[in-house]
Amino acid sequence: MTVTPGLRTPRLASPDLLRSVFRRHAAGVAVVTARGEAGPVGFTATSLTSVSAEPPMLSFGIGTGASSWPAVSRADHVGVHILGEHQEELAATFARSGADRFGGATAWSDGPEGVPVLDDVLAWLVCRVVTRVPAGDHRIVLAEVVLGDPAGPGRPLLYHGGRFNGLRD
Repeated sequence: MTVTPGLRTPRLASPDLLRSVFRRHAAGVAVVTARGEAGPVGFTATSLTSVSAEPPMLSFGIGTGASSWPAVSRADHVGVHILGEHQEELAATFARSGADRFGGATAWSDGPEGVPVLDDVLAWLVCRVVTRVPAGDHRIVLAEVVLGDPAGPGRPLLYHGGRFNGLRD
């Protein structure tokens, strides 16, 4: 490996290197939901990406060891919710292993295609799953937008440096 003068010493690829770099990358916070056999499931995602405008498509990553993966692996439709800065606790709940994600503290309803839709989010979409692409210990889910609501009030919640944050003025 060649080191260019003036640059810091690079590290070899590893899970820790990837996590360290992406802690420096601010990302919007979303919750992805689906209908599972035993009820609704969901998880916090910072890997949400707009893929195509025509047709409207998006992608997100999910670990195959995640508690939501079995339901997402079989779901025809998923819900994608963009969280506001007022929803830090909701993001933490959906990120926490073993949490009662759809318990009393989570306001939601059955939405189109049976997808759980969270209340009071900045925006939400119901999407038809097109494919699931293997990617190491994750799957990249490609989904086509069916319908949604972009008009929730507030400002976006961000994830940076291992913490949830709001935008600064």
